[in-house]
Amino acid sequence: MSSLTRKLLRELWGMRGQALAIAVVIAGGVATLIMSLTSLESLTMTRDAFYRDYRFSHVFASLKRAPISLEEQIQAISGVQTLETRILAGANLDIPDYPDPATGLFLSLPDGRNAELNRLHLREGRLPRPGRDRETVIGEAFAEAHGFRPGDSLAAIINGRRQELTIVGIALSPEFIYHLKPGDLFPDFERHGIFWMNRTALAAAYDMDGAFNDVVLTLTRDARTGDVLERLDFLLVPYGGQGAVGREDQLSHRYLSVELDQLATMATLFPTIFLGVAAFLLNVVFTRLISTQREQIAILKAFGYSNARIGTHYAQMVLLISLLGLVLGMAAGGWLGQQLAEIYRTFFRFPYLDYHLSPRVAALGALVTLAAGLFGALFALRGAVRLPPAEAMRPEPPPIFRTALVERLGARRLLGQTSRMVLRNMERRPVKTLLSVAGIGLACAILMVGRFQEGSVDYLIKVQYGLAQRDDLMVTFVEPTSRRVLFELAALPGVTLVEPTRIAGVRLHRGHVTHRTSIQGLEPDSDLRRILDDRLNVVTLPDHGLVLSDYLADVLVVGPGDMVEVEFLEGRRERLEVPVAGIVREFTGSAAYMDLDALNRMLREGPAVSGAYLAVDPELRGEAVRALKDAPRAASVTDRQTAIRNFYDSMADIVLTFAFFSTLLAGSIAFGVVYNSARIALTERSKEMASLRVLGFTRGEVGAILLGELALMTVMAIPLGFLIGIGLIAYIVHGIDSELYRIPMILEPRIFAFAATTILAASALSWVVVARRLKKLDLIGVLKTRE
Repeated sequence: MSSLTRKLLRELWGMRGQALAIAVVIAGGVATLIMSLTSLESLTMTRDAFYRDYRFSHVFASLKRAPISLEEQIQAISGVQTLETRILAGANLDIPDYPDPATGLFLSLPDGRNAELNRLHLREGRLPRPGRDRETVIGEAFAEAHGFRPGDSLAAIINGRRQELTIVGIALSPEFIYHLKPGDLFPDFERHGIFWMNRTALAAAYDMDGAFNDVVLTLTRDARTGDVLERLDFLLVPYGGQGAVGREDQLSHRYLSVELDQLATMATLFPTIFLGVAAFLLNVVFTRLISTQREQIAILKAFGYSNARIGTHYAQMVLLISLLGLVLGMAAGGWLGQQLAEIYRTFFRFPYLDYHLSPRVAALGALVTLAAGLFGALFALRGAVRLPPAEAMRPEPPPIFRTALVERLGARRLLGQTSRMVLRNMERRPVKTLLSVAGIGLACAILMVGRFQEGSVDYLIKVQYGLAQRDDLMVTFVEPTSRRVLFELAALPGVTLVEPTRIAGVRLHRGHVTHRTSIQGLEPDSDLRRILDDRLNVVTLPDHGLVLSDYLADVLVVGPGDMVEVEFLEGRRERLEVPVAGIVREFTGSAAYMDLDALNRMLREGPAVSGAYLAVDPELRGEAVRALKDAPRAASVTDRQTAIRNFYDSMADIVLTFAFFSTLLAGSIAFGVVYNSARIALTERSKEMASLRVLGFTRGEVGAILLGELALMTVMAIPLGFLIGIGLIAYIVHGIDSELYRIPMILEPRIFAFAATTILAASALSWVVVARRLKKLDLIGVLKTRE
C-alpha cells in the first residue's frame, strides 16, 4: 500500500462522520433515481410485452349497429392489417349480498375461443365453451373486489332481460389495464366490471344477430393512423359511428401513458435536486479540506509528487465517498422501486410485473453519481493541483480585522463579546457563509417538496368533491331520454333534489389542434354540480357559448371570445362554430360546459337528458339505491363518497406514497447538509477555538461561538429555503399536469412548519455531535503552531 493510499484511508476515517453524511445525501439522490427509473422501466417493459403478446389494437371504433357485411369495406381500407368486429353491451348486475348498484361492460368473444385482438390472459378457469350461452369470463379486478371464483354465479340485466350467468374464468386484457365505468375519473372495482361472453349468446341477448357495434383494428407498419381514422369514420357515420380513435387516445392507454410520463418527470426532477445538493456539499467539504492541508500539499510536491498524482489522490477520496453513497442508494432505491412498482401493478391491471434493476439503469445511476461527485469537487481539485509549493508552505494569511456591519450601524452596545465574534467571523468570510446558508436552504426546500403533495391532494378533494360536486348520487342513463324521467327520480325514497345533465361526446378543433372530450350541459342555477372560478366563486353558465376548463383551454390555446369548432360524435354529427364564453379552474378531467338548453338546441334533440344529480336523505339512501338498482334505464350510479374513496385508493395512493419516500430521503439529506456545515466549521476553526480555550475562555463560551454561527446561519437559511422550495414546488406542479388530474399548488403553514422544524432538529442534533468533539480539542498542539 502506497503512502498516499494510507493517507487517504486515514483521512477518510478521520472525517468519517462528514463522509457518511455526504454519502447519505448522495444515497438519497441515487435512491430516488433508481426508484423512479426502475419502476418506469419495469412498467413500460411490462406494458409493451403485454400489448405485443396479447395483440393490443391500434384503432378502436364504436357505433350503434352495422351489418357484418361492412367488414369487407373496412378490411379494404389502406393500412388495415387485421380487424375484428365485436358486440359491446352495458348491463346492470345483481350481485348476491351486495346492496349497491353495480354495472358491467360485456364484450363478445368468438364462440369457444379467444379473441384475435385484445386477447384475454386467463388467471383462472377457462373460456366459455361453444353453445354455452350462460357462461362468462370476468375481469380480475371485479373478481377480487367481490371474491368471485370460477363456478360462482351472478345475474345481469342485458337489454332489459335478466340472465343468470356462470363464471367460468377470470382474465385480464390489454384493453382494460386502466378501466373505468362511464362518467368516472377513477376506477371503481366493486361497482363496475368487465365481462366476456360467446358472441352468439351476447348477440341474442342484445338483438345483434348478424350485426356488430364495435370494431378494433391493427395497422401495417407503413399505415398513417390519421388517414385510417378518417376513412373508418366515413364508413361508420351512417351506422351511428361515435368517432374512431387511435391507440394514443384509447382510454386505458392514454391514462397509463400520462402516469408513466409523470413518473418520468419525477425520475428527472428529484434526483437532479438531491445530487445537485450532494455536489454542492462535496465542493464545500473538499474546498475547505484542501485549504486546511496546504502544508501537506506543499510537502508532497516538494518530495516529487506530481500535480496529477496529488489531484488523483483527492479525486479518489471523492470517488470513495460517492461510491459509498452509490451502494447505499442502489440498495435503498431497488427496494423502494419494487414497492412503488407493486402499487402501480395493483392499480394498473398487469398480468405480471417484470421488475428488475437493469444494467442500463445501474450504469446510468453510477455514471450520474460519480459525475456529480467529481463535478462538485472539481474546483477544489483544481485548487490542490495549482497551489505552488512555496505559497503552500506559508500559512494562510489571517483575515483583516474590522468591525462587523451590524456594529458599525450602532448595535455594538447591544451585542456581547461572543455575539460580536460570531458576526465578525461570518462577515469576514462571506462566500463560505453564503455557501453554508445556501446548503441548509436547499435542504429546507427539499423537505418542502416532499411534503406539499399531501396538502394539495386534500385540497383537490375538498374543492372537487366538496364545493364543485355536491350531489350524493349521480345517475347515468343508457340513452338520452326525456326530462320526464326527473319526476320519476324525484319520487324515489329519500330523494330531496334532482338536477339534470346532458353529456355529449365531441371533438373540439382549433386550428391544427384537435382534442376529444365531452360537453356537459347543466342548468344555469345548478346547485349539486357547480362550476367554480379560480377564486372558488360559482360561475353562472351563459345562455350561449362554451365554458372550458383551464387545462382544456391551454390544450386548444384559446381564451374568452375565441371561436372553437365543435364536432359532435352522436346524433346528426353536427359541426358548429361556438364561442368560448369563459375559463374555469378544475383539477380533474378536461371537460367543457354549456347551458343545458343551449346544448339541446345544438344537438337538435329537444329537452333531453343523459343523467341526473341527486341529493338523498342519508337515512333513506339504501332505499333509493335499491330502487335505482332495479331501474332499467339507469346505466350506472355513482356515489360521491365512493368517488372520493376511489381517488384516495388509486391516484392519491401513488402520489402520497412517492411523497412519503421523498420525505424520508429529504430528511436524511437535511441532516447531512446541516451536520456537514457544523463539522466543517469546527474543522476550520479548531485551532482558533483551542486558542480561545488557552486564553481562558470556558468550554461553554467557545461552544457558544460555534453554536451561534450555526444557529444564525440556520435562521438565515430557513427563509431562503422557503423561497427555493416555493420555486421547486411550482416547477413540479407544472411538470406533472395531466388530463387525468392536476395537483394544485397549495402551500399550507404545516409545510413550512415541518421543513423548519426538521432543519432545527437536524441543527440541534448536529450541535450535540460537534459539542462532543469540542471537548477533545488539542490545546497543546495549538501552543506549538508556528503562527
